Amino acid sequence: MTVYGQDWASYQPDNPSTTGLDFAFIKATEGASYINPRMAAQVATARAAGLVVGFYHFVRAGDMKAQAAFFVDKAVSVEGDPLFLDWEDAGVSCAQKDEFLAEVKRLRGATHRVGLYCNQDYWLNRDTTSNAGDALWIADYVTPGAPRIEAKWLFHQYTDKPLDKDLGAFADKAALRAWCTGTETAPKPATKKPAAKVYVVKSGDTLSAIADKHKTTVAKLVKANNIKHPDRITVGQRIKLV
Repeated sequence: MTVYGQDWASYQPDNPSTTGLDFAFIKATEGASYINPRMAAQVATARAAGLVVGFYHFVRAGDMKAQAAFFVDKAVSVEGDPLFLDWEDAGVSCAQKDEFLAEVKRLRGATHRVGLYCNQDYWLNRDTTSNAGDALWIADYVTPGAPRIEAKWLFHQYTDKPLDKDLGAFADKAALRAWCTGTETAPKPATKKPAAKVYVVKSGDTLSAIADKHKTTVAKLVKANNIKHPDRITVGQRIKLV
């Protein structure tokens, strides 16, 4: 099974449709000065719909540590929201990409997953370290869940038409949320089905009297015990009570 999401920026409205979505990754910042003016409203929309929310920063050439600090300061994130570097600017080297990831990890790594978004070309031809932090979010516009890379990925942006759509390699939203928060969903303890109560027919009993005494119905007793003739129960017969 998989989970589905979208990534939103200022091109989308304040309240994009959340139908069929499990998560939304929202653009927070770009470079050292731009803040998505719709970020707060889009986040409110996503949280109100119960989506897993994440944020990304479109990195530009320049001071990586300053941009990382700007990103974590301006993103309206809460603990457990994944944070991504959006690596699309050819002026940003692989080494700078790694520097940005490391700085966000230093600033927020104890409370957030920190990952990398890039397209297939950047991953195969510009990246030289295979460093995606905690998660690789790969863009490759092919069959959902089948990006043309060999590296392990957790998110796949599989189309940008009519808007960016993504798939997550998780069994369900609960599994995605558990990954985001670094927790594991504890399995429910096994419970034994209580043994059925049984009544042993005594002299003078009738099925209707047994039903009345044990607050059930003749129809339920007939069905549960496969009784063909309700008026012919016998002494010593065991009746399963339901």
